[in-house]
Amino acid sequence: MQISISKTNTIWPRLTGATRAAIALGFIVLVSACAKNPNDVDLDPERQAMALQEVSKKRARGQRVWCVPYARNLSGIEIRGNAKDWWGKAHNIFQRGNEPVVGAVMSFRATRGMPLGHVAVVSSIVTDREVIVNHANWHRNKVSLKMGVKDISKNNDWTLVRVESQPGQYGSLYPVNGFIYPKAAE
Repeated sequence: MQISISKTNTIWPRLTGATRAAIALGFIVLVSACAKNPNDVDLDPERQAMALQEVSKKRARGQRVWCVPYARNLSGIEIRGNAKDWWGKAHNIFQRGNEPVVGAVMSFRATRGMPLGHVAVVSSIVTDREVIVNHANWHRNKVSLKMGVKDISKNNDWTLVRVESQPGQYGSLYPVNGFIYPKAAE
């Protein structure tokens, strides 16, 4: 007794080449959307809304908008005091490092032009040498969203950066301590 198995495909042969290509492309798009890079994390939209709402309340009361309360509200990193002190205060409380991560606070060192230092929250990673930040009071009493920051440090360690002051225009050199990472949700 001989068994003959023939493979027949009733749907695929009936489709035109263009239709097959469209189906294959759709499948690839679907799979790649599901396989999102773990570094493609977004800031918490509720936290963003709350941080901006706090800024609006301060302005309504005639108060100045500062980088520290904005960064604290946006990142959830509960540190108080001047921005120049955040790096030291984070020691043994929050993890710190020199690799940008979405939601981390970039801690700028104090300089002659920024004697109180500065803090900004990483909102997205562009490349290993460029990030986008949200921060307050870079421009006096304003919140700046989606501003580029480029690592120009000699050792690619984020110790020296240029910050986008206007779209596509990067300003002076600024020394950076590193990044303070928010605690993982428990």
